[in-house]
Amino acid sequence: MVEVFVTNVKRVAAAKEIVALLLENFPDSKINFDLEDRDKVLRVEGDNFQPGKVMMLVNETGFHCQVMEG
Repeated sequence: MVEVFVTNVKRVAAAKEIVALLLENFPDSKINFDLEDRDKVLRVEGDNFQPGKVMMLVNETGFHCQVMEG
């Protein structure tokens, strides 16, 4: 499963921290940001993650995160 999220993360350092946090919770997933994209896209790929929990974890770090509408 692949899910793409829109965020407001702008700094590489913050993106790295969020990726590390998400990997702690979803260790078998591939997770990355595209900060060059205007939507500051967070992409999560894996079999054992919940989009709602991804959004909750990112939101708890103080950033906005929602599923990208297709």
